[in-house]
This record gives sequence, structure tokens and C-alpha cells, in this order.
Amino acid sequence: MDIFLIIISVLLIIIVLLQSGKAEDMGQIIQGGNADLFSNRKERGGELLISRITMVLGMLFFLMCLIMTL
Repeated sequence: MDIFLIIISVLLIIIVLLQSGKAEDMGQIIQGGNADLFSNRKERGGELLISRITMVLGMLFFLMCLIMTL
């Protein structure tokens, strides 16, 4: 069970690092220069796949942690 949780954790870290950033420059976030940062953007192709994999891995991580605490 612990090994499965470690594998999910590592995969989740890798897939989050693969996601493209919504803001290209951190300075724009601090200065407020990126007005469309939180606007609705349609994800297509690879972005949609990575987003769904992230969601599934996050749910698995959460459920595994709950199961291990019980």
C-alpha cells in the first residue's frame, strides 16, 4: 500500500510539472499585468489529457491517504 502511494505521488509531481503555466512571467502576477489569467480557456488535445490525468491522480492520492488513515 505504501509503495502504491509513493508511485502515485511521484507520478502526480511529474504530471503537475508537465502542465503549462497560465502566466508566462511571475512578474506579471505580482504586478497584475496579466488580465486574462483566470479567464475561461478551453483545453484541447494534450493539455486536456494532462489535466484529466492530474485530476485522476489527485483523487487517487486523496483516497489512498484516507484509506491508510482508517
